Amino acid sequence: MSGEKLSPGIISPVRRIGRREFDFERQVAIMAIVNRTPNSFHDQGRTFALDSAVSAAVKAVEQGADWVDIGGFAFSAAQDPIEAAEEIERVVPVITRVRAATDAVISVDTHRPEVARAAVEAGADVINDTNGLREPGMAEVAAETGAAVVVTHSLGGPGRRVLRPSYADVVAEVAAYLRERVAYALKAGVGPDKIVIDPGHDLNKNTFHSLELTRRLEEITAIGYPTLVALSNKDFIGETLDRPQGQRTEGTIAANVVSILKGARILRVHDVAATVASVRMTEAVLGWRGPMAPSHNLA
Repeated sequence: MSGEKLSPGIISPVRRIGRREFDFERQVAIMAIVNRTPNSFHDQGRTFALDSAVSAAVKAVEQGADWVDIGGFAFSAAQDPIEAAEEIERVVPVITRVRAATDAVISVDTHRPEVARAAVEAGADVINDTNGLREPGMAEVAAETGAAVVVTHSLGGPGRRVLRPSYADVVAEVAAYLRERVAYALKAGVGPDKIVIDPGHDLNKNTFHSLELTRRLEEITAIGYPTLVALSNKDFIGETLDRPQGQRTEGTIAANVVSILKGARILRVHDVAATVASVRMTEAVLGWRGPMAPSHNLA
């Protein structure tokens, strides 16, 4: 079964990330979100307690997640700042316990190099930076530790308010930014086989911007690095469908499947079980995998 290649030219499509191997020419990785924060937009602190965060991560892997993304500081500007030491205290104990419990990929969602270094030393495989490696020293930490890195587009970065973000052409500007930040990472010594890109849906972008990014996502995936999309339950889905938090699962799945068809290879999600089913079905229709159980069709 040859299957259809929807994103030709991925740089190092077969990758070993941590203890798992992925073939991004014909496979989609599912990244589960675990926020050890009191103010995350979707879970509103439900996994802030250490035991709750660890249990959520382990459950996500049991449901089929390939990857767990652990964060200790939300992106939103509507929060009080915290010191790096407090962010480390939030994420490192979770990473340590999850690392002991699973071989799944672990990433740390942070924009601070000292947090990234502590997280990798605790067992994280990936630095997921919504600030695009703009904090001095972050690219160097990635290079020195050998961690993979997710380079994400945002105008202001975590905790910084951007009023009425505007773009002449949001897709072209996001693509140019990602190319520039990838070049910066490579110059700092990060290997090309360690880089993932993320256009940053809803990060300093309005609903029209995020819809346009999804509609023209192939212009982002054409950059050549595996593309991650973080669409799960975001406001652009809620505003498009007029749905509050907690009622956006169907819209999230639809947007994720469209993104796969346009070349996305990593999905960052809250609803793991529903995403696993939709992704495995999409992969099967595309000819990337067979049925997961023997056929009962005797006709």
